[in-house]
Amino acid sequence: MTIYGDVVEPRGGALWIGTLIECCGRHGLNETLVRTAVSRLVASGNLEGVRIGRKSYYHLSESAREEFREAARLLFLPSPDARDWLLSLTGAGDLPPPWMRLSPTVAIAPNRDDVAPVDGVLMRAEQIGAHGDLRSLAREKWALDDVARAYEAFLERHQSLLDGRGTVSSLSPEEALARRLRLVHDYRHAALKDPGLPRGACPTDWPAERARRLFVTVYLGLSAMADEFVGETFLNDNGALSSRTDETERRLARLESEAAAWDRAEVLV
Repeated sequence: MTIYGDVVEPRGGALWIGTLIECCGRHGLNETLVRTAVSRLVASGNLEGVRIGRKSYYHLSESAREEFREAARLLFLPSPDARDWLLSLTGAGDLPPPWMRLSPTVAIAPNRDDVAPVDGVLMRAEQIGAHGDLRSLAREKWALDDVARAYEAFLERHQSLLDGRGTVSSLSPEEALARRLRLVHDYRHAALKDPGLPRGACPTDWPAERARRLFVTVYLGLSAMADEFVGETFLNDNGALSSRTDETERRLARLESEAAAWDRAEVLV
């Protein structure tokens, strides 16, 4: 599904299954596995297909498309900072992440623009002084050790793509796309676990920012060659997919803006 989110959806949404088979083959997945996976995704309502002549083309369903729009915001927009905390006096029942229960009737979440309120009496809260161990509480409630391990695994896997000057090593267009797909898959896996807590609640060596910087740097460094390969080899029912579209340009512009903001902050420091 990473192929659809990163490559296909911003270029119209449809892909010939032959292209999908070829692309997955570069990641060690054979044709039988790909066709089985596609059949399961169709059965689960994530993909929809159309047959034109002897060729089959697949696109995301509307529900899956909305899920990938959320994922795109996670990948291509900086995460909103948590200003403080939200508290809710709420009844029993499941809570959407990143909400967690402090007691049967009290729930807590980071106060960010993208965190929706839950039913109940809603209040803002902040830590006053150093009373109690906020980091221990956060570590327990949000399983921050698991989140940190996911980020560290991402860093270990993809740090080697940067040379000694901090720029992306030269790769073929085919390899650039394969590496970018793996980059997106691994970063999304880690970032989805991250509850986005206020910095003071996270461990002192919290790896989220290092992982974010690596993702942005490597994604930008791989994209010219990766997108060239897409334009040369990916097909839908109208022919070749475009190397670049308005949406892919917007994604790159957002990441470039984020990287530029880091550079400006470092100059000021």
